[in-house]
Formats: sequence, C-alpha cells, structure tokens
Amino acid sequence: MPLKLSLKPGETFVVNGAVVRNGDRRGVLLLETQARVLREKDILCPSDAATPAGRAYFAVMQMYLLGEVDGPLYTQTADALAGLLAEMPDAHDDVLQISADVVAGDLYRALSRCRKLMPTAPLEDG
Repeated sequence: MPLKLSLKPGETFVVNGAVVRNGDRRGVLLLETQARVLREKDILCPSDAATPAGRAYFAVMQMYLLGEVDGPLYTQTADALAGLLAEMPDAHDDVLQISADVVAGDLYRALSRCRKLMPTAPLEDG
C-alpha cells in the first residue's frame, strides 16, 4: 500500500535525504515504494537540540534520514540516549524501548518514541 502525503502549500519534507518543497497549492504525493520520509514539522535543527531528549531525537533523526544503522551515528545516538537516561531516570523504560528500536533498525519508531519525551512545543518553531 502506498504512503500518501497530503501537503500544504510550500510544505517541505525529506525523502531519502533529498529535501523537497511543495508548490503554491495543496498537493498529494503517493510513494509507491518504501522510503525514509520526514515532514518539516518533525525535523529538528541542531541548534534546537538543547535538551537531553532533543539531543536523543536529533541523533535518531540523523540515523533515520541517512539510513545508517551503525558507525559514528550509532555511537552518537548511544551517547545521547545514555545522557537522556542520566537526566531523566524516570524515562528508563522509554529509553530502553528507544534503544531496542535503534538496535532493531526500526528508526522511525525510535524517533516517534523520542518525540514523546520532548517538550510539547512544535519542532518547527525553532
């Protein structure tokens, strides 16, 4: 089943590392094959990753967008999750689930779990 994206005028999103912007009208995009997609509202700028949860989200986001499941980004993510656990010990179970998702290569799920630990402010307001 294809992934259907309903886009606002001028909305930006990333598909497999390519930044794409919708035109001046609402649009619908159907992705027929599996792809790494992240909408503008879910993209966190490095300067906005100021909290432990933000740093973990940013690290997982980089892995997801680049499609990397090991190497330096994995190490960066492990460090960010360790920092998150140190700062938010009450989120122990959530951090373990995020870690398990990362190890399993389910980076979109890990990203979703990280977002739930972040402050309620929208990501694009940075």
